[in-house]
Amino acid sequence: MPDKLALYKRADTPLPARHLLWPLYGAGLENMGRDGRPVEMPLPAYGPDELLVRHDACGLCFSDIKVIRLGEEHPRIFRDMRREPVVLGHEVSITVVGVGEHLRDQYRVGDRFIVQADIYVNGVNLAYGYMIQGGLSQYNVIDQRILNGDHGNYLIPVQPHTGYAEAALTEPWACVIAAYQVQYRTTLKPGGTTWIIGTPEAAGHYTISQGFDETSHPARLMLTNVPEGFASWLRRRADALGVQLIEAADVASPPLEQADDIVLLGADADLVEATSPRLANGGIFALLADEPLPRKVNIDVGRIHYDSLVYVGSATHDIACAYSDVPVRSELKPGGSAWFIGAAGPMGRMHVQRAIQLADCPATIVCTDVSETRLEDLRASFGEEAEARGIRFICLNPVRKDEYAAGMAPFKEQGFDDIVVLAPVPALVSEGADFLAPRGVMNIFAGVARGTLAGINLSDAYLRGVRIIGHTASSIEDLRLMLKQAESGLLSPNRSVAAIGSLSAARDGLEAVMNATFAGKIVIYPHIRDFPLTALPELKDRLPTVYAKLKDGREWTTEAEEEFLRLTLP
Repeated sequence: MPDKLALYKRADTPLPARHLLWPLYGAGLENMGRDGRPVEMPLPAYGPDELLVRHDACGLCFSDIKVIRLGEEHPRIFRDMRREPVVLGHEVSITVVGVGEHLRDQYRVGDRFIVQADIYVNGVNLAYGYMIQGGLSQYNVIDQRILNGDHGNYLIPVQPHTGYAEAALTEPWACVIAAYQVQYRTTLKPGGTTWIIGTPEAAGHYTISQGFDETSHPARLMLTNVPEGFASWLRRRADALGVQLIEAADVASPPLEQADDIVLLGADADLVEATSPRLANGGIFALLADEPLPRKVNIDVGRIHYDSLVYVGSATHDIACAYSDVPVRSELKPGGSAWFIGAAGPMGRMHVQRAIQLADCPATIVCTDVSETRLEDLRASFGEEAEARGIRFICLNPVRKDEYAAGMAPFKEQGFDDIVVLAPVPALVSEGADFLAPRGVMNIFAGVARGTLAGINLSDAYLRGVRIIGHTASSIEDLRLMLKQAESGLLSPNRSVAAIGSLSAARDGLEAVMNATFAGKIVIYPHIRDFPLTALPELKDRLPTVYAKLKDGREWTTEAEEEFLRLTLP
């Protein structure tokens, strides 16, 4: 007779009449569920063009906490949550348990998928776990919004042997690998809007050697106080290319609200601050100067993260050189030095793990975090592996000021080739930028809110080729790539698991995410019997046969998950 895990994997059991879920009725953890417990509801009905799916595992994310804190003020929530509560959970692994009659040629009961959470329908974001019911529920209906959205089908097939937690955590992992695959323009945006601004210091012969010719050029060109010789050349070139020319006398109120490229001729911190808000999403700010700015510039680091803005520069008078002389890279420099700020949290650990496992890995990795407990766990998890690969692996706690200062002193002089910011603290962005080596790259990965300013020495952009970039979320292509890497054994999402629990433990799990209780990820299994939130080391006493299948007594494995489910499935 098949055991209950085999039946569960095949989805070969009768469906219940009712199921459990965690509705969030408004901002605040107290508005989740009823009396601190999940709510029981009738099993949802599905139509001929829909699927009924079972949520097998759900990772908890700090993005969930943002919804809990903001409620209807969250930018991805646009409905009355009292009447239509949100069910969180976008890091999910699902199994098909019911197929509508029109879909029976495409799907079978037992098919497994992950969900690309960023779902768009007619240009509107209806993300899974936000506007669409998420993984903190036992069952859900997958409708045509997911099966036939703006980017096609948002379901990605999962191989039968892949673990449930392993599959669910490919979503946050996809965000990590996506951060190192961002491609940036190397010219003015073709068909876009370019705004060129002069300063009193602008003198000499300026030009654009490429990106403003017959093969590629913007559609609109705004000019403000551009030196007359260069302005005349630009007007003639714009006329020959059919580029719309716009004279903008006042930088405070240009005729066009946004520009894809802003080019500043000269070093003027006030002008950078005044005009940067006009950059469109994906915009590039180019500075051409050969003298340092008199002070740090306060720039919106939240927009660098969320809107993919980038600042480049050149000490020449050729605008094209600001884009092409030092192309913006997003991958870590092979054999270089990398600093992960806020490295010991769940997402930081993923970045560190990836860096160590890269074929062309950095030679030096510095990890800093204010939690000594998390930092020690990071050392224990990755120190030996880094050493085996010949990587100099350094962990420092800024709270221990003398030790931290001594450890960072050598890098103040030589700088880092890569700095990844994983803590949403603008002061850390400002401090970290001062440690960049020539042609170094800082990636603002942490979700710093739009409108958050940090002082940056932008002189480094044109005098030293430094680049500050940012990234958020992932595409369906990123998720497919990450799942492929997980299923091939190249990267293991299981190593990110720190604690597990049943659906009833989800509220405690979210509180633990708020309080940064665990170094890694929390995974909820919606269909097991009540099981409290449990750190993996605690399994030694609670479920010793599961603990015995952990790797090195500390890492989740598919074998441990299977033993866990055998013991806890009803």
